[in-house]
Amino acid sequence: MAGCITMVKYQGLGNDYLVLDPNKNRVQLQGKKIALMCQRGFGLGADGVLYGPVEINGKTGVHIFNADGSEAAISGNGVRIFAKYLMDQGYVKEKKFSIETLAGPIEVECLNSRATEFRVNMGKASFLSKEIPVTGEVREVINEDFSFHGKDYKATCLTVGNPHCIIFMDKVSKDLVKDLGPYVENADEFPERMNLQICRKIDTGNLDIEIWERGSGYTKASGTGSCAAAVTAYRLGMVESRVNVNQPGGMIQIDITDNGDIYMTGSVGYIADMRVAESFFS
Repeated sequence: MAGCITMVKYQGLGNDYLVLDPNKNRVQLQGKKIALMCQRGFGLGADGVLYGPVEINGKTGVHIFNADGSEAAISGNGVRIFAKYLMDQGYVKEKKFSIETLAGPIEVECLNSRATEFRVNMGKASFLSKEIPVTGEVREVINEDFSFHGKDYKATCLTVGNPHCIIFMDKVSKDLVKDLGPYVENADEFPERMNLQICRKIDTGNLDIEIWERGSGYTKASGTGSCAAAVTAYRLGMVESRVNVNQPGGMIQIDITDNGDIYMTGSVGYIADMRVAESFFS
């Protein structure tokens, strides 16, 4: 249909993304337009936009944008959603395939015939300050003292392709993470800003988390956040190598292998095909 941009909306545990396929649309993506499109009152409403399939390093890839229009290297829920889109649209026929991201290639496996359950190899975590990044001397940032908004916290920082700060608490809530999140995201110690997960250990196989996402704010679920929380708890000796990470949008299962690879298993749901007025992009 002329004069329209088509987009497809999916969600991974309530973390929703719009897929904009360059093969089906001719449109220039700009940060301001992405931010407007993601705004729930003025646009379609989403936690981010997936632009693809595009060629990255000669392979099938995706560009991931946050709700504020900034580009993200990786998103766990985003990768699962994009994997489903590739299968739904017939771009891939195999059950196992790879998706290129700015954080490198991500191996994906579809676990069921309806393509709603995916297992993703998210690679290895690094707690090294210069790789996250965190300012100061080069070190592993594990259970370190930080001061955010005038209060002291013990925090562990790591990267799983994007930076995360993990703080364990006796209770977690939406209000707590929304209160603390903006200060952690923009703290001086984190030159590229920061994602925050506040966590509570339920037992050696289960965690509860609440999420503040860099560039998107409060979100119901995060794939990379789940990986970061689980691997931190594992590193601190709190959990076994298989962890169910419970968050408001649902549960993501994380498996940590002996060599440190992090596997994330979670569901994806199709919401709608959407047509956007071309004037929206002009």
